[in-house]
Amino acid sequence: MAGVADHAGGGNADENVRPDLATEAFVTHRNLLFTVAYEMLGSAADAEDVLQETWLKWSGVDLGAVHDHRAYLVKITTRQALTRLRTLGRRRESYVGPWLPEPLLTTPDVAEDVELADSVSMAMLLVLETLTPTERAVFVLREVFDLGYDEIADAVGKNAAAVRQIAHRARSHVAARRPRGAVSAAETRGAMAAFQRAIETGDLQSLLDILAPDVVALSDGGGVKQALPRPVVGADRVARVFVAGWNKVGAVTSLEPVQVNGAPALIVRLDGELDGVMAVRVENGLIAGLYYVRNPEKLSRVEQETVVSR
Repeated sequence: MAGVADHAGGGNADENVRPDLATEAFVTHRNLLFTVAYEMLGSAADAEDVLQETWLKWSGVDLGAVHDHRAYLVKITTRQALTRLRTLGRRRESYVGPWLPEPLLTTPDVAEDVELADSVSMAMLLVLETLTPTERAVFVLREVFDLGYDEIADAVGKNAAAVRQIAHRARSHVAARRPRGAVSAAETRGAMAAFQRAIETGDLQSLLDILAPDVVALSDGGGVKQALPRPVVGADRVARVFVAGWNKVGAVTSLEPVQVNGAPALIVRLDGELDGVMAVRVENGLIAGLYYVRNPEKLSRVEQETVVSR
């Protein structure tokens, strides 16, 4: 990133010692820091801004007084993400239509880490949106990255006892809303393949067969691209909406299987141009959630893989 390059060079030999150590530590943990910020914000663009802010603060730290570089960097990232999350919350109140997280084309190894894949899934990020900023930070740091309560307390500006209470409340909240039961990548891939075949053939019955009775479809155009203005609920309504849409543009549309946010998904192209990304939530072998991101501002991370890590 530009900030690292700018701070890593220049000056005399003595001045170079600290920036070189700072750069090495930052680069070592960069993918982790990005993942922390992304899970808190649901936006790769905002996560990158948080990383830039983190670097600027980190480059001014006295490393001689820092015993654990990883923990200190996570603390800075969390604090910057919390500040941005509170601002984003106000912006999203005026967002046009349903808001969906920014999809990431992820590396194949993400799916092998079941907990990481679940934590960055579109469905989980939507659940995290229902938490308060502090609850979200505590949940992500504790449940996904397994930080100790004292470390989390330092990062969110609370005492350890308060953090334990917040963690318990956040876990209960998430448990009541998250998908029920573990779903394998193969199961999701099978459901997505069946969905793709049904859409491409216009087979309404086949589409109904792969959709859960209470399936919910959300699409995000950000006020720029046409999208569903509100959630569509129920297999019959969802199937008819998607079949009708395909009948209008199917001749110039292609669906490309990819892995997005650690799970099978589809990239949609119209006349060869990127139009959007479809992701799903699967329960009991059926598609229970269908997410279609069309907002052009959210599609910059689906042509090239993004590394996420714990």
